[in-house]
Amino acid sequence: MDVVSDAISTVRLGRPSSNRLRVAGKWCVRLSPYEGAGFHVVLGGACWLLPDGGGEPVALGTGDVVLLPRGVGHVLADGPVEERDLGRAVPFEEVRDDAARPVGSGPEVELLCGKYRLERSRVHPLMAELPEVVHLRNRVGAHPELRSAVDLLARELTGSRPGAALALPSLLDLLLVYMVRAWTAEAETGAWRAVLADPVTTAALRALHAAPADSWTNDRLASEAGVSRATLARRFTSLVGRPPMAYLTWWRLTLAARRLRDTDVPLASVARETGYGSPYALSHAFSREFGTTPGRYRERVQEG
Repeated sequence: MDVVSDAISTVRLGRPSSNRLRVAGKWCVRLSPYEGAGFHVVLGGACWLLPDGGGEPVALGTGDVVLLPRGVGHVLADGPVEERDLGRAVPFEEVRDDAARPVGSGPEVELLCGKYRLERSRVHPLMAELPEVVHLRNRVGAHPELRSAVDLLARELTGSRPGAALALPSLLDLLLVYMVRAWTAEAETGAWRAVLADPVTTAALRALHAAPADSWTNDRLASEAGVSRATLARRFTSLVGRPPMAYLTWWRLTLAARRLRDTDVPLASVARETGYGSPYALSHAFSREFGTTPGRYRERVQEG
């Protein structure tokens, strides 16, 4: 696995949900805050997005994609919305239109609006660095994979096609990967943009993520990255914010937490999979990190 894939898979839960929305004329809808990530794909027309909390309005055009990684509440409207006009916004649930029948008269706008369920207790720092609103404009030649995913989504939404019930959520999963990938390519600032641009740090992270249970040492990891131990320590710590072995410990415990959350495999198996020599060794490290034993953690998260 690579870092971006792991960062996404660690927090993602279940399958995404989506609704198609077609509106026309004067309209303004509110989407409530969500304990996950929201997204919008503008399939046709143009509109505006105004995030809660005084964020800057965002103008959206056909083919634009928006990701709201922390599920911030927001308003979608036919044009710029002043704070004093927000009272006219109606709940999204009252106007979403699964049958895609236009509402109102005038210029028509068509959107695919949806949500991803996310587990926020162990967010990878790459995902934590995403801004409140990630706006990916439809520009010629930019992010061809994302553009292809948007085109495929539009086609799947046209009519009832065999296999659509499986194709649509799978495409939405791909959309999340492509949105995060596009952001890492476009971001002008941020620690993880620099991390992924550094070949030494990226090589070390790729090795750790590919085989987290291996018996890693600083010397072996430096050899994998093709540099000296001192060079690796300096560059990795400066960019990632913690030394390589400290990052490995954090990542192993994050993987252990995910296995405890998602499966019923014995603790001994979880320990083996995450590089701990025994259930006791994992339990000791896990309790120090989470403040509870693996067994109690599993009971709590699986009970909801």
